[in-house]
Amino acid sequence: MIFKGLEVSITGMKAQKVRIDLTSSNLANVNSTRAENGEPYRRRVPVFQAVLDQQTNLIKVKVAKVVKDPTPFKMRYDPKHPDADQNGYVRLPNVDPIKEMVDMMSAIRSYEANITAFNTHKDMLLKSLEILRV
Repeated sequence: MIFKGLEVSITGMKAQKVRIDLTSSNLANVNSTRAENGEPYRRRVPVFQAVLDQQTNLIKVKVAKVVKDPTPFKMRYDPKHPDADQNGYVRLPNVDPIKEMVDMMSAIRSYEANITAFNTHKDMLLKSLEILRV
């Protein structure tokens, strides 16, 4: 009961970790022209969901699912590329490195905010124990 605040922060950190991992994967595959079924890599994004924990009556966050971004692939003219079509165009992943870096920075800041909330709650618990001990 007393550790509810810590649990909320932990679920937030777990969700942001998934977001960071997906962003890293997106960046690693920015040039992958053959990933699945002969298609280029498709950007992946997490879908977050607020969940009411019936036992503690707290709203926590979780990653409900990971979806593929439906935006179209980028096209680049490169007739010498092994994956070029009959017109000389290569389909590239729908990953924008700048957008991914901004998303990564946002995820890291959200993760850090959860760490700060966790540490603040922990410090309050320790002070409470100190007061009770006296």
